[in-house]
Amino acid sequence: HWGYCNKIAMLVAEDKPGIGGEPLHGQKLKPKYSVFPRGVGSDAPSWVAFDKQVLAFDAYFDEEVPEKNQELYRIRHCKIYFYLEDDTIQVVEPQVKNSGIPQGTIVRRHRIPLPPPNEDQFYTVDYFNINTEVIFYARRYKIVDCDQFTKNFLRKLGVRLNPPAYHPEDPYTRDRQKIADSMKPLRPYERCDTLRQIHFGDPRELILHYFFVNSGRDAVPLFLSRKKLPKYAPAGLYQPGAVTDRTVLNVFGGLVGNKGRYILDNRAVHQEFYKDSDLAIGTVINVWGRRVKLCDCDEFTKEYYMTKYGIKDFTPIPFKAPPPAKIERKFPPYTGFGSEEDSLCSCLSLLPQPPQKDFKKFMEKDRKGLESNLLRFLAKFITDNPIDKDRQFIISYFLSDDTITVFETPQRNTGILGGKFLERSRIKKPGQELFKSEISEYFKAQDLFVGAKVCFHGHNFLLVDADEYAFSYMEKHADEFPMANISLILNKLKAIGEPSSREIKQIFAATDPEHTNMIEYNPFRNLMVNITGGKLSEHEIMTIGRHYSEQNEFEMDINFLFAVAQEQLKKNSFENFGQLSATFIYNDREKCGLLPHEKCRTICKSFRLPLADDLLRALLTMFEDGKEQVDYKKFVNGLNWRENPVPTFQTIKVPIKYEDDWSGQPPSLPVKRIKYLPLIEDVFGTEE
Repeated sequence: HWGYCNKIAMLVAEDKPGIGGEPLHGQKLKPKYSVFPRGVGSDAPSWVAFDKQVLAFDAYFDEEVPEKNQELYRIRHCKIYFYLEDDTIQVVEPQVKNSGIPQGTIVRRHRIPLPPPNEDQFYTVDYFNINTEVIFYARRYKIVDCDQFTKNFLRKLGVRLNPPAYHPEDPYTRDRQKIADSMKPLRPYERCDTLRQIHFGDPRELILHYFFVNSGRDAVPLFLSRKKLPKYAPAGLYQPGAVTDRTVLNVFGGLVGNKGRYILDNRAVHQEFYKDSDLAIGTVINVWGRRVKLCDCDEFTKEYYMTKYGIKDFTPIPFKAPPPAKIERKFPPYTGFGSEEDSLCSCLSLLPQPPQKDFKKFMEKDRKGLESNLLRFLAKFITDNPIDKDRQFIISYFLSDDTITVFETPQRNTGILGGKFLERSRIKKPGQELFKSEISEYFKAQDLFVGAKVCFHGHNFLLVDADEYAFSYMEKHADEFPMANISLILNKLKAIGEPSSREIKQIFAATDPEHTNMIEYNPFRNLMVNITGGKLSEHEIMTIGRHYSEQNEFEMDINFLFAVAQEQLKKNSFENFGQLSATFIYNDREKCGLLPHEKCRTICKSFRLPLADDLLRALLTMFEDGKEQVDYKKFVNGLNWRENPVPTFQTIKVPIKYEDDWSGQPPSLPVKRIKYLPLIEDVFGTEE
């Protein structure tokens, strides 16, 4: 319909009436208001009044299956959600296991138009009721039921709800379920005779309590509650007078009509009960017709019978059956398919699970700042081939997952290209059977040390050196690496050289004719080899040399580190040193002026100290003692650029010790001179 807006002819909506406001021929005018009269209900908009309120209907639809002979049609159940806030509709089909059908959201949430010829209108709540059908995009849904909230809401609207409809079952799903049920074996039920375990000689373990004072509480569960136990108690009916002194007897029963003849029996039967004198180990007592053998007693009972009756023999009678022999669990040998761990997991459970990795070890030993957790060794081939004899390799051991990689260093004019020699993986030790039931043994970090001979996939290597980080890490964790444990090495050296300690001291003195108390490393190494007869490895000799070496290594200039740190603090305007120091003092419970390294680092992180983590660790390390305890007062004073400024012209004198680009060359600052007098004193003691 054409109309005018601001004196401009334009196409307007179809609901514009004709002349005089009368509807045109065939025109359907939409109601201006809802079914509720104005003024009834809340004045809030629908998206506020009906926020998070949804009508839920249970429905299904038929779907033809023309490609399969097993089923001609399929019944698919679904949920229809009507959102009251904006009249949007969503259709969701619940997931069915092994259905092979893409399930989930069938119709996404939006306003759905009515089927033709009313496609210009949309579904509202008036079109929904139980046991009715709705058509969404040519698909017919049968509504069979709804939830309680939906029923209450429709009743408030004045809708008369139809009774719930029948939920049809999918025939193909039903047939599949029958097949699945038939595959489950049905086991016959066995009749459980509860009396057999009491009356037919099965041995049962019991505990007998005899109360000689009227106190105490019963323990549960009880085979016999606390009471006097008669010696000759029958297992069936009681005799007249056995329970009470007077018994009423029915003489004729029901023989003479329905009238009985009764007499009073005054006979009393004397009962004898068990006493403490009747009980002893090995005695068999009658517990209401059941024979119970006493096999042992507790310490209090032994002391009681020893004091009162003088009994001293309390030898227990064995009554428990010997435990069954533990069956050793045996696994089939490795088949060669997949890894050994993966094959073993298929034997441990019915549903195979992938082998579990040591995630905790990975997180603890993964690279963190300057801590690479990577041990690197320089290696050479063990061969007589003149070409391969001079080839050099770097063997890297990753502590996080026990993997090894081998890299060959390039050398000029050798004709051999350097590069990756062995891919990173775990390496099995040689000489093991391939197809066996046990897991193979792999190379560990303890198997790698200077002087060790290792075989990687048929290639024999001799480890001739290591980087500084490997030496330091092994010495720091000496309990895990015996080749770097100075205490074990000194004990080993003492056991070897103690019989000839005087000669060894003379040899050391002869090696130092100028009495400098120092020996160069190479003569010291040759001397140790001769003294021990080759019983100490190269790594052990290097550990001794490092421990007793002359401490002349250059350390990073602490003034330069503080200059860099103060420059960063100035740029970020950090001046909260008083509160930082107070926090350190508060955490120092023992008031000793020392805190652990990680604790100090955590406090600095809580203050958001604008320093790189590597720089922070290096500064804290400068003020550590032998137990990784940091003197936090000196640390804070060094950072305080207001009171203790450091000149910024300081420079680094040596490179950082732990570099990642180690090429296998000797360390820049090797052990040069050894102080042998402290070594002799620690091994053989001081002379009088």
